[in-house]
Amino acid sequence: MPAIQTDGLTKRYGHDVYAVSDLSLTVEEGEVFGFLGPNGAGKSTTIDLLMDFVRPSSGSATVLGYDVQEEAGAVHERVGILPDGYSLYHRLSGRKHVEYAIALKESDDDPDDILERVGLDPDAAARPARTYSKGMSQRLALGMALVGDPDVLILDEPSSGLDPDGIRDIRELARSHADDGGTVFFSSHILSQVEAVCDRVGILSNGRLVAIDTIDGLRDAVGTGATIALVVDAAPSGVDLTDIPGVADVTVTDGVVSATCTEPSSKVEFVDRVRDGGSTVLDIETHEASLEDLFSAYTRPADGRLVVEVDQ
Repeated sequence: MPAIQTDGLTKRYGHDVYAVSDLSLTVEEGEVFGFLGPNGAGKSTTIDLLMDFVRPSSGSATVLGYDVQEEAGAVHERVGILPDGYSLYHRLSGRKHVEYAIALKESDDDPDDILERVGLDPDAAARPARTYSKGMSQRLALGMALVGDPDVLILDEPSSGLDPDGIRDIRELARSHADDGGTVFFSSHILSQVEAVCDRVGILSNGRLVAIDTIDGLRDAVGTGATIALVVDAAPSGVDLTDIPGVADVTVTDGVVSATCTEPSSKVEFVDRVRDGGSTVLDIETHEASLEDLFSAYTRPADGRLVVEVDQ
């Protein structure tokens, strides 16, 4: 049974403003699913639809097999959510916030254990939330989301306000939750965080899902390949580097020969061909297309249209 499934999910405002348009996706149990998109792409609206905070204009969605409109209570019992733009009670301490979440979920969690998991020490937990920094508030909100050991954990821009240690903690918590059998829906526009932790990613642009796959799968679909740069003692001569299958964008500068290789085997052929040209290879550097590169390829407008759209 999928952890999250949507079918033609659409949220329209007025006649022609689509926050989410015809969204169909499946998130499997036990995976960390990255939900990417620039600000305003519709990520938070999608989460609001999954939690029945807003109603769709058309389409449907289920979470753990429960219809999000007809069985919202069952969904809320099994989902922990760290929303973007949450509010805390300024007069309540961090510990009181967690105790309140435990009471709402009717769970038997130890609030101190929750606070320790998210990195809030007893002194910080005893202070009122109005004294918290953005990072501390984010940790507290995450702790509340973890109450009840939810089957699905929804994280909407979870790295907001966190320092590098906090960002690493978020990644580790997400991965640990999935390793224990839970599902994580990780929505962010900070691509490096998603690339570091997610099993698959979906890319949303202007309310539409334009790609969904593993990061390696997205690389293959776009054909970005890898960049290889050879540091050489002298430029090769008497060989053609441009007719190697899977090799493109060859450049030769002082001491460096580089190319884009869309096939893994083409890297070896490229190195051999450079050596055949009389060059001694002093160093080799390779660079796989980053998630930022892929994100740009899938979302950058071209003549007013998306560059790539992948069928589901």
